[in-house]
Amino acid sequence: MLLQVQKEQIIEGLQKAASIIPAKSGAAYLRSLWLKAEGDSLTVLATDANIEFTGRYDAKVDDPGMVGVNGRNFVDLVRRLPEGELRLRLDDKSGAFVVEQGRRNYRLPVSDVTWFQPLAEFPGDKAVVWSGDFFQEALDKTLFCVSDDEASDALSCLYMRPNGKAQGGIDICGLNGHQFALMTFTHDDLAAHLPEEGILLQKKYVGELRKWLGEDEIELDFTDKRLFVRTGNGKECISLPRAGYVYPDYTAFLSRLETPEASVLSVDRKECLNALDRIAIFNTDVDRCTCFDLSATELLLSAQGQDTGSAAEPLEVSYTGSLKRIIFPTRSMMDILTHYQSPQLSLTLTGEEGPCGIAGENDPGYTVLLMPMKMAQQDYYSEDAQE
Repeated sequence: MLLQVQKEQIIEGLQKAASIIPAKSGAAYLRSLWLKAEGDSLTVLATDANIEFTGRYDAKVDDPGMVGVNGRNFVDLVRRLPEGELRLRLDDKSGAFVVEQGRRNYRLPVSDVTWFQPLAEFPGDKAVVWSGDFFQEALDKTLFCVSDDEASDALSCLYMRPNGKAQGGIDICGLNGHQFALMTFTHDDLAAHLPEEGILLQKKYVGELRKWLGEDEIELDFTDKRLFVRTGNGKECISLPRAGYVYPDYTAFLSRLETPEASVLSVDRKECLNALDRIAIFNTDVDRCTCFDLSATELLLSAQGQDTGSAAEPLEVSYTGSLKRIIFPTRSMMDILTHYQSPQLSLTLTGEEGPCGIAGENDPGYTVLLMPMKMAQQDYYSEDAQE
């Protein structure tokens, strides 16, 4: 094996590959980057036994071949070298993998090529072209609501399905039991290609996909077992395993937002977010909530803690409804508000214990639901109470 390649052409792909492989744990073949030289390209392959990455880059190949090297060490070395041509070769006498740049010379031990297990190939027969940055935005707006608990089965997964409400309509959503995020958009080709039951992807894998996406166009395809995403030029591909759980029917609690008894609160997003940020100082590990006291033109936010004191902030709002008070977890509400762009948000309140739906004009197709909390009335200790 012998080839020449420019560092600047492969370093970004090497770093993407290295982010997938385990650093220390796992079998040696999983900690390896597999380098395949053939034709006029160098192919980089990596897997952690679940996520799979393939990248193909221009190279001058004098002697084709394949080798596995310790992924982290090799990428760290290339990253620290200056830009310019690299000469990569397998030393037949010593069996070492040699990296040369000018008079610089480095030798790395190799992994047995028989350990390599072929990665799944991009199907391509029904590939759908999509915007990488839009897909990334959809993940940003929904993934934070997916449960981190892998034991929660479907709730630890991102869900994508054709919604059937409009031609080409698609839902991407996440649910963790107390909050739910839904991004709805239109893509005729993707809606036609998705199975009616949708696809589930575990959060821990989608996080890597989200980092890999960029502004360029992508191609998306899937099989019964995997989702594939490929760059528009076809040079890089990442694939994730599909989960086999059944996702809960979320249309039931979404329909509650449309009941005529629902109350509607219109609030300035930044003002509310800043007020909650100050009120959070007065939350404790036991009392992590903010009370929303509602009237036609004013929202009073308040919180109290036995060791922290109390806080109250009024906000000018527009409100219609019969609900007088509702209580939300402070940090959860703050996190949700940061995912919106709209200056003004509409909160649909379905009751003291019913879901609250949040939407904004500048965030079309985007809705987040948050469940309120109960808070028991607390009496504070004082010296007067002892007398």
